[in-house]
Parts: sequence; structure tokens; C-alpha cells
Amino acid sequence: MTAAAADQHTEARGERERRPAIVAVDDEPAVLAAVARDLRRGFGERFRILRATSGDEALDLLKQIRARGEQVALLVADQRMPGLSGTDYLVQARAIVPEAKRVLLTAYADTEAAISAINDVHLDYYLLKPWDPPDEHLYPVVEDLLTTWEAGAALEAGGVRVIGHRFSKETHDLRDFLARNRVPGRWLDVERDSEARELLTVAGVDGDHLPVALLEDGAVLERPTVLELAERLGIAAQPAQDHYDLVIVGGGPAGLAAAVYGASEGLKTVMVEREAPGGQAGQSSRIENYLGFPAGLSGSELAQRATTQARRLGAELLTVQDAAGLRVEGAGRVVDLTGGGALSANCVLIASGVSYRTMNAPGFADFTGAGIYYGAAMTEARSCKDQHVVIIGGANSAGQAAVYFSGYAKKVTILVRADSLTKSMSHYLIEQIDALPNVDVRTRSQAVAAEGEDSHLRALRIRDAEGGETTEEADACFVFIGAAPRTDWLEGVVARDDRGFVLAGPDVRDNGWQLKRDPYVLETSVPGVFVAGDVRSRSIKRVASAVGEGSMAVSLIHEYLAGA
Repeated sequence: MTAAAADQHTEARGERERRPAIVAVDDEPAVLAAVARDLRRGFGERFRILRATSGDEALDLLKQIRARGEQVALLVADQRMPGLSGTDYLVQARAIVPEAKRVLLTAYADTEAAISAINDVHLDYYLLKPWDPPDEHLYPVVEDLLTTWEAGAALEAGGVRVIGHRFSKETHDLRDFLARNRVPGRWLDVERDSEARELLTVAGVDGDHLPVALLEDGAVLERPTVLELAERLGIAAQPAQDHYDLVIVGGGPAGLAAAVYGASEGLKTVMVEREAPGGQAGQSSRIENYLGFPAGLSGSELAQRATTQARRLGAELLTVQDAAGLRVEGAGRVVDLTGGGALSANCVLIASGVSYRTMNAPGFADFTGAGIYYGAAMTEARSCKDQHVVIIGGANSAGQAAVYFSGYAKKVTILVRADSLTKSMSHYLIEQIDALPNVDVRTRSQAVAAEGEDSHLRALRIRDAEGGETTEEADACFVFIGAAPRTDWLEGVVARDDRGFVLAGPDVRDNGWQLKRDPYVLETSVPGVFVAGDVRSRSIKRVASAVGEGSMAVSLIHEYLAGA
């Protein structure tokens, strides 16, 4: 009897509940037994621990698990095995269980192969043998991976069900809101899914009243706004305090970093975010150059980790709220909210970020949310299977989206006005794009019109370098151009540059600064009001720099409060 058969036989004699599986493979029986023992001791209550003594045996086991409709959470494989090596096995296993996390066991001499596997098989982690004691070297790594996997599995498992049309802006807004706020839910296309039509019949909802949200408590919401859905789900919270030390406007990397550092250093901190934590970075499919994450991570995962960390340290997070204005009242600062309330504080950090600029070419406004999207809109990826996707833009966000959608679409076309990607995109992304056979980069090209029928996008008119125009079929278009600062709410209060970005530090000495002391580096023209991240004038548009500014702002706020 093989190791895999023995494990499954043991499971069959016990409880029949089908817990997600962890599959370990190693050709050395003693090592495999030790791996299984440690995994079972740490995670056996939540997961089944299955073993295989070769890559081929493990692949057969994975196919059996998938055939039964069961889940695989984690693959653990030794690198040096006869026949299939660990990396070769993981390449094939990824095609069978793409959602499973992947860990490679390796000796110190094989670390180069492990690092290469990060790119080749999208490896999540590699562990050096031996890992004793497991409590220090094995369990924290595996627990982190399994927690991330569980969060993703929960999003797919059910929760809120949204029924609507694919090319409906209202449906798209609800789906995007649920996904970005990591609310478990499913979307059902009323035109493609018979289940959607059956649910509408059971709920007694007319097909003209879409989109519909079916909640877990049995409630049926017809044509809900994002705010109405957020309130019913308990996401749109109300402030718990009358006055705070620090109000942060914006939940991108800068705002989240400030929330973490502010709360951890004892400041009564509240963060206000208009859409979902993470900002533009939260929509990134993969961030591969963020320090400390050699395998990369999605923007959504980074936002989730930071949000959990901020809340654990005591920060309040108010989502689906936006700043409507800023007032100075003596030593206090007041942020007015769009919902009619207000937040009072000693200090305010402006981290409201930027929005992608909208295309003013004919047709783009007509099909926004119905084939044309601003930002990555990861919720649309599966709907783009075997279709033609057009990406407009040449910066990292556009490159990350192109790589991500290439895994679903038949063809991805990137339209770039510049003569190359090297002027605006990181080298690692350019290399990845060059290696993708279904991605076509068209430089010195731009979309000059969008065309459609049945209320959704069908084609784009594209102008090339010589001025010639062609009309090409397009199923979806994602726009990543420009950066419009979200600072209208600061009109007449805080000094901004001619593009609307917030001035700070030395730049405000001749722009409304009235105190004898010099402004702090990230302080605006209003004392006690600071700025961090992409919304700051002359900032570096990178996640790491935004995180740095957010944490630095908290240090400066401490100095301000000490001298106030």
C-alpha cells in the first residue's frame, strides 16, 4: 500500500468530513514521516495530511482529490527526488490545484533552485532542512500560508450572492465592492447561469429589478447602492469617539501604515476610506518588488494584512466614508464626512491618494462599467476567459494587470503612447511581459474611440504612430493612465500645486504658512495637517515610499503634539 493510499485509508476509518488537504511528497520515508508528523501535530485538526513518496504518485493523488470535488490547501515537496524534481512536480501540480499554496523543502546547497522556482512555479515559500524546532521554523510559515489560503477559499465559498448582468455598471460596482473589501460572495450572471434565474424565481424578484443581492440572513436587496449593501453587511461603521489624536483620510499604503504606527504608539487613531482598504495598490494583481516578500503578494493581500494589523493595534477603520471638507477650529481640526457626520482631531493626515484619469475619447463614458474599467477590476478576470482584453497605460499597474489577465484572456493588447515601456515600467515586469506569448505591446498607439452595441463595449478605434486608424474587436478594456489627486475636499483650505497635489514642507513657506517655525517635512500649509503618499506633490509613486511616508508622518505628528 502506498503512503497516499495508507493516509486515505486512515481517513476513511475516521470521520467522513472532507477537510481541505495538505499534500506532502518526499522520496525518503523517514523524512516524509517526519514532515507528516509535524504537519499533523500543528494543523491536523483543520486539515487532512496526505503523503506521497514521489512526484508521480502525488500528481495521481491530486487528481483523485479534485475528482471528488475536494480542496487542497497546501503542497509541500522535497526538491531532490528521483524522476520528477520538486520544482517539476509543482509545475504540473499547479495545473491541477492552482489555488493551493506551494512550499519547497530544500537543503542549503539547493537554495538557488528554490529562488528560481519562485518565478517558475510561483512558489510561495521555501524551507531549509532541517526545520527544528518546528514551532519556530515550520509552523509560523505554514500558518501564514494557510490563513491566506483560508481567506481566499472563504471568498469563493458563498456568503452574499449578487445576481445581475455582466455588462451592468451597477452590478460591477457591487461585485467590485465585495471583492475589494474581501466579503465572501458569489456573482451569478443572469444570462448564463440557470441557478441565477432559479434564485430570482424563489425570491420573487422581477428580472427588471437587477442587480439583486441575496444575503445570508435571507434578506433580498433589489437594486441596492454600495452604501446600502455596506450598511446591511455592517461594513459602514460609525466613529466610536468624539475626538481623536489623529484622523487619517485615505486607506491606501500610506494611510494604512500611519494607522498601524499611530495606534501602536498610543495615538487615538481613526482612518476613513471611501471604497476599500488598499487604495489603488489594493487592486494590484501582484506586487513583486515589495521588501520582505520574495514570492510577491497581491495588493489585496497586502491591504488585508495591514488592515488586520491596524485593527489589532487599536485603530478604528471607517470604510465607505469619504471626506467632504476640512475645517480649522482653534487647536482642533475637523474633517466633514459625505454622510453628514464629522471627525474631530488634534491632527489630520491627508492620504487620500489619486484616481486614474478618465478617457475623454468618444464612447468611453458610455461603456464605463460595461466593458470599460478604470483600474484592475480583478472581479472581471474570469469573465474575460478566451476573450480579447485591452490594457491602456504603460506604468507598473498596467503591466501587473496585463500579466494577470494573460492567465485568462486569449489575447492581451497593451496600448502605450510612449515609444517603449522602459521609461515607465519596472524591468522585472517588462521581462515577464516579453515572455508571455498572448500579450502584444503596441507602442506609440492610443485608443481614440470606443464602440459597442447592446449597451456594452464591442470594439476600440486605435490610432498608430503614423496616424492611421483601425477598428479592432475588444471584449474588455482596462485603463491605467494619469493620476488625478483626490483633493477637491481641501479647496480653499490647504495649499496645492497647479495639478491639485498637496504641497508640504519647504514648498509651503511661501504658500500660506503663518507660523514662525518651519513646517515639518510632511506638514501642509495648515499646521497640524500632514500629507503622505501619492497625493503629495512631487511624491514617488511607489508602494514602499507611501508606506515610508505614512510611518514617518506619525513620527512628525508626535513632534507636533509635543510642541503644541
